[in-house]
Amino acid sequence: MSKKLGFRKALETKVKKSQVAAKKKAISIFTAMSVAHVDEEEAGYGEVRHVEKVLPKGDFYIGEWCDGLPHGNGKYLWTDGCMYVGEWFKGKIMGKGKFCWPSGATYEGEFKSGFMDGQGTFTGFSGDSYKGSWIMNLKHGHGIKNYYNGDYYEGEWRSGYQDGQGKYQWHNGNHYDGQWRNGLMNGNGIMVWSDGNSYEGSWEDGFPRGDGTFRWPDGSSYVGVWSKDGKEMNGTYNPSDSSTENPDWDPQVVFSEYLKDCKICPGERMSILPSKKMPHWPGMSKSIDGRQRRMSDGKLNCRSWSSDMHDVSTTSEGDSKDDDDGIESLCLEDSISRGSCVQFRMSRKRQGQTISKGHKNYELMLNLQLGIRHSVGRPGPAISLDLKSAAFDPKEKVWTKFPPEGSKHTPPHQSSEFKWKDYCPLVFRTLRKLFDVDAADYMISICGNDALRELSSPGKSGSFFYLTNDDKYMIKTIKKAEVKVLIRMLPAYYDHVRSFENTLVTKFYGLHCVKLTGTAQKKVRFVIMGNLLCTKYTIHRRFDLKGSSHGRTTSKPESEVDPSTTLKDLDLNYIFRLEKMWFEEFCRQVDKDCELLEQERIMDYSLLIGFHFREVPTPLNSGSVTPTGNEDHENEEAPRLSQTGKDQADSEPSGSCIRLGISMPARVEKTVRKNDETQLVGEPTGVCYDVVLFFGIIDILQDYDITKKLEHAYKSMQYDPTSISAVDPKQYSKRFRDFIFKIFVEDT
Repeated sequence: MSKKLGFRKALETKVKKSQVAAKKKAISIFTAMSVAHVDEEEAGYGEVRHVEKVLPKGDFYIGEWCDGLPHGNGKYLWTDGCMYVGEWFKGKIMGKGKFCWPSGATYEGEFKSGFMDGQGTFTGFSGDSYKGSWIMNLKHGHGIKNYYNGDYYEGEWRSGYQDGQGKYQWHNGNHYDGQWRNGLMNGNGIMVWSDGNSYEGSWEDGFPRGDGTFRWPDGSSYVGVWSKDGKEMNGTYNPSDSSTENPDWDPQVVFSEYLKDCKICPGERMSILPSKKMPHWPGMSKSIDGRQRRMSDGKLNCRSWSSDMHDVSTTSEGDSKDDDDGIESLCLEDSISRGSCVQFRMSRKRQGQTISKGHKNYELMLNLQLGIRHSVGRPGPAISLDLKSAAFDPKEKVWTKFPPEGSKHTPPHQSSEFKWKDYCPLVFRTLRKLFDVDAADYMISICGNDALRELSSPGKSGSFFYLTNDDKYMIKTIKKAEVKVLIRMLPAYYDHVRSFENTLVTKFYGLHCVKLTGTAQKKVRFVIMGNLLCTKYTIHRRFDLKGSSHGRTTSKPESEVDPSTTLKDLDLNYIFRLEKMWFEEFCRQVDKDCELLEQERIMDYSLLIGFHFREVPTPLNSGSVTPTGNEDHENEEAPRLSQTGKDQADSEPSGSCIRLGISMPARVEKTVRKNDETQLVGEPTGVCYDVVLFFGIIDILQDYDITKKLEHAYKSMQYDPTSISAVDPKQYSKRFRDFIFKIFVEDT
């Protein structure tokens, strides 16, 4: 311990000294410099010039300049000692370059919009290094990491963590070769210790779990089922001819001793991320392509195009950020497609009406919360992911009576007496574990002191939706037929989500029923799902897409469309550009998910898409702003990983883990429909925005039953059969995929 503390103090001292030296060097450079006069009036549009500029805060830029912005090759020095040397594109760090920290750490490689993105090498001040693929400041793809303590990893990364196939070599000689998930050994793999002992088999969350074999160098072995819980372990010791080991060897020693020195090194953290140092140049909030843009009335924007650099601001280490919900409005000029300005009204008002005392569904909410607390809180056996077929039996349901005075198993309450039903409780309990839902957090979200919120109107199906106060979970009332569909498809659904961790289909956490006693005898069935758009990012646009055209447009006039409006297929005016790796994974997963739904005779599902414009302009005095496409909103940063962040800056704001469909970096390109009102996918315009993207497949409980068959027959006589939603599941799946693969493309 004392050695570790001494090493850490030595590192801290080294950093402080290097930072002081860097600042002194920067100050000496800046004080010796004078502002080189550049006559912007003489520079023609598109002309690249060489400039030297000392900025008002003391930062310094030297390099190529075009239309009032750095463009080409240039060097930027910050007063705190940070430095970037490399390529710029219209005021943004873009292309190949090198970023240096005052501590002596460096990153050299590819950048996109100020983010380390592409192939690059990070070299830390303590001896850490990583060479490989990056996405939005996070290690993602194949890469090699050398740790300051002598450890080494080569393999796949996802969102900053080891994830996929990889090999980790400890400095003491131990090594693991196998599968990883979220920075821990997970899946099949082999651990070999320096003394020759080895374990080969299944792993979960960094420990042996499931079938596996421990071997000694003399050939003897222990074969069995492994678990940290000794009560769940069982196996057989197989001695070799020359074995000297004790047959009574306790396999728990692997957990208590053998794995004690096999901890994953957290690695060195970056003091500040390059994207947080991005300068915000004057005029960037008024341009998409570097030129002045006019509003639809033909007048120039109220802020003048300035080149005197007095408005430039940069983000320094330790600068605090306000949440982006403080922006009152965002106006993206839509002159290409509509010739007018679309207003995005930002409001702190949350969706839905709080269900307080006096609300018609207040008692139902109390019943629901009491039932969930009872279901989730009651003790049960240890969870195994290998469920028996009996757990999926439609008859597997539990009724519980809740009298107002309470009972042996239920608490007293202020509501009327009711009965509570849990469908397939063990399956949904296991699903919550599979989806990494903590039972205590789940209960607090749904059953805590905060009331649920009811969305203002039921959906087209007549179902009502309720949101938890933290927006994590959505509760939907469903019909008896939908309950039967979910129970019927539950075995296939469970196998699917277990096999494909990046599945886009809705995550189900519970299926329940409340039955009121007395004369009413009313039954309310509901399912608890994950809220796909629960994020700290403001969702600026959301779309519900099916790939059909009949009736697929919002009924709201354009003036009433705001970020809470869910738009439909004929309202879509974007295509979504994904990085090659993301795009390939997306295509594979959509195919797998649609195969499941087609197999289960499901139709009428849709892809829900929400996205946040990362490049939000600064609001103007008038409350509206012009389009940008070039400027990062200073609040935004790469999403923070949901676990305690390895390799993450201490000052990085909280957010979501990047996964397929969750907090994904992407670009959207504006499209315009030129010829046909029913044209689903418009023509690309070349106008692109950087976004954070969320998407998933929702409404997956509609069976192609007799009602839908009759609807198909009736509407086919009135409309084009290919344009309506109610079609055979096989045809629906094909049409859905064809459409999705047109609006999602690889970003080249």
